[in-house]
Amino acid sequence: MPDVLAAAGSTAGLVWLVAAVIVAGLIRGFTGFGSAMIIMPVAASVLSPVQAVIFLAATELLGPLPNLRAAWRDGAPRDVGLLMIGVVLALPLGLWCLSRISPEGFGWFISGVVLLLLALLVSGWRYRGTLTRRLTVATGALGGFMTGFSGIPGPPVIMLYMASSLPIATIRANFLLYLLAVDILLFAVLWLTGLMVWEIIVLGLLIGIPNLIANRLGAMLFDPAAERVFRLVAYIVIAASAIIGLPIWKGM
Repeated sequence: MPDVLAAAGSTAGLVWLVAAVIVAGLIRGFTGFGSAMIIMPVAASVLSPVQAVIFLAATELLGPLPNLRAAWRDGAPRDVGLLMIGVVLALPLGLWCLSRISPEGFGWFISGVVLLLLALLVSGWRYRGTLTRRLTVATGALGGFMTGFSGIPGPPVIMLYMASSLPIATIRANFLLYLLAVDILLFAVLWLTGLMVWEIIVLGLLIGIPNLIANRLGAMLFDPAAERVFRLVAYIVIAASAIIGLPIWKGM
């Protein structure tokens, strides 16, 4: 165990990882989403593709727990269950693709996807059709594939729920339940496929402690009346993270 802790503590870019996780925790605690879009570009710039996904899952495992009871009360667990059906089907395929991509290609992919998704969020694009059960499962499948391949499960579900008429508190709670369930499933699949890296798990769990505190603080700051201002700040932080994560900065 001491060797594992020593290896975790000697990870390159540790300061950047800690800073990204704390900021991401504040964002997620307030809005219920966005943390993966902040953490992954930074993680992809200092870790291998598989390690970056493992780090994200481990870091985010503890953070949402203090808000879990309220999320279960305010959310719609049945809808989250439909999303998870799709996740179970598609997540292994995403992990298979992840294990075959180069670190540099992964860095460009992550930053590009984050910037594209951010552009869609900022533009106000919304799905205008009917939110059927089949569409919900399909959205979960897309989120599952993105989880395995990029560690970013939230954006497809964000787009889906932003088209709904659900209250913002219910949407926020559903995001929290969905993202936590995805993290737990991801751990199980990583272990079963032999892709688990225990040093990165330990590192993520240790950094998950300040992430938990930041999540709690963000939840305390939650005020529907201030949502527009906070989302603007979140968008700026997400964009900065994507730019910092571009492979062009390596070696500079």
